[in-house]
Amino acid sequence: MQTRNKVMDDISQLMTNAMGVAQGARQEAETAMSSMIDRWLADRDFVTREEFDAVRAMAQKAREENEALKARLDAMEASGNKR
Repeated sequence: MQTRNKVMDDISQLMTNAMGVAQGARQEAETAMSSMIDRWLADRDFVTREEFDAVRAMAQKAREENEALKARLDAMEASGNKR
């Protein structure tokens, strides 16, 4: 009976160690894959979402300013034609 418990304890310890090794390997693989993807994206000159949103906001503001200036110019031209 004592021998059987020892064998079961050894098997249990072996399985625990194997799970630890498997989790470590998984974490290393995830880190390596993430690093490869980051390098691939950096090589492609992709922009981050934050950069995209900032440029989009600047473009929207410029478009609104252009529309306001056009409206003023149209108003000035209209008042100049009435003379």
